[in-house]
Amino acid sequence: MDIAASHSSDVLILMTTGLLLTGIIAGLLAGLLGVGGGIVIVPVLFLLFTYLDVPDAIIMHMAVATSLATIIPISVSSARSHYGRGAVDMSVFRNWTPPMLIGAGVAGAASGGLDSSYLQLLFGGIAIYVSLSMIRGKASASDAAPGEAEIAPLGRGTSGKAIAGVIGGASALMGIGGGSIAVPVLSALALPVHRAVGTAAAFGFLIAVPGALGFVWAGLDVDGRLPFSFGFVNIPAALIIFSTSLFTVPLGSRIAHALNPKGLRRAFGFFLLLSALNILSGVAF
Repeated sequence: MDIAASHSSDVLILMTTGLLLTGIIAGLLAGLLGVGGGIVIVPVLFLLFTYLDVPDAIIMHMAVATSLATIIPISVSSARSHYGRGAVDMSVFRNWTPPMLIGAGVAGAASGGLDSSYLQLLFGGIAIYVSLSMIRGKASASDAAPGEAEIAPLGRGTSGKAIAGVIGGASALMGIGGGSIAVPVLSALALPVHRAVGTAAAFGFLIAVPGALGFVWAGLDVDGRLPFSFGFVNIPAALIIFSTSLFTVPLGSRIAHALNPKGLRRAFGFFLLLSALNILSGVAF
């Protein structure tokens, strides 16, 4: 598929500009909410790949895979920013790392056998439930200032590791860094919301690397992919997006730590609800 020959230079410039702006927004959200930015990147890539006539059978796979590739550097930048502010719980991070890596890798490798609509439904269903829970949630120990909340033991035992594996697998299939699921889960387990956001940001790397590699393996030699694609990952789109996102992650982190925890949780819920509805609107039955 020769994109340059199929579309005018003005159209290509417009698409590139759109990807650059997407990177800016994704970086802000990564720092602000602890998400990898995939919640914005996936819908944009889905629209772009639709315009470029990517086959329906693999369009969501390419959007998710490319999003995961961009999340790798975005999550590193976001995690470093939050870690510098003491907002990453290293105990939780260490305990959840092995099952999260396994869950994301297995999900990515198995993605080739899934229909695009199932990936959209997975994202939309989980995101709506989580968003509504956060919007209507009452004040809890997780809203208290650090040191005032009695933090429950996290990630220990079989149940905790199972939660981590599910978060890793589901996030990889949705092309997100895990914050959309991990932030409310950690908050529900009584981790203060700012630390939940920072820890979720660190999870992004654990999910994106094995998830992206799994999608690369699943997409090797698949017909209909765009030029310069490695498996299901489109390299040019990924490079353009994270070239701008890395500059806006620190700004998002500064904004997050200046906000009231209750307001941050509700803002996250409203944002997630809108994103979920947007994804579900494109599901084809």
